[in-house]
Amino acid sequence: MSASQDSRDNGPDGMEPEGVIESNWNEIVDSFDDMNLSESLLRGIYAYGFEKPSAIQQRAILPCIKGYDVIAQAQSGTGKTATFAISILQQIELDLKATQALVLAPTRELAQQIQKVVMALGDYMGASCHACIGGTNVRAEVQKLQMEAPHIIVGTPGRVFDMLNRRYLSPKYIKMFVLDEADEMLS
Repeated sequence: MSASQDSRDNGPDGMEPEGVIESNWNEIVDSFDDMNLSESLLRGIYAYGFEKPSAIQQRAILPCIKGYDVIAQAQSGTGKTATFAISILQQIELDLKATQALVLAPTRELAQQIQKVVMALGDYMGASCHACIGGTNVRAEVQKLQMEAPHIIVGTPGRVFDMLNRRYLSPKYIKMFVLDEADEMLS
């Protein structure tokens, strides 16, 4: 097999199937049980259908939880969304009724899909997650943010910026920020 054929099999730009992780962390954990996750989060993970972490999850969940800056790139379907969702859910202080994590996605559809994953994985925790996206009623959005202050906001840049600008979404307690599809968002 030629080198060019080999790089085509690995995915975009010759990416290895297990993905690319950039951080100051090199530990690989091959079991969710060994990641020191909360029992309620583990219940959600297993109820969602995961049996063991994917390659990217083995390498990226712990550094995210420990507060390292992580750049994770992997092919579609490798568990990137669950990687950052698990990391966020593990760090949420449930008693603090404030937004503690912000995920930006390029499209409404992707933001809603991420919200569903977060809600499913956090099903046994009681964490709240809200999709802050354009194309929805602004008044209802404002009311939701004021009344509930969801633990996690998943949104599109325009609506999130608008809610921050109007001071309905407070960045004060945000301790985790995820830029999903960063290559698309920054191009």
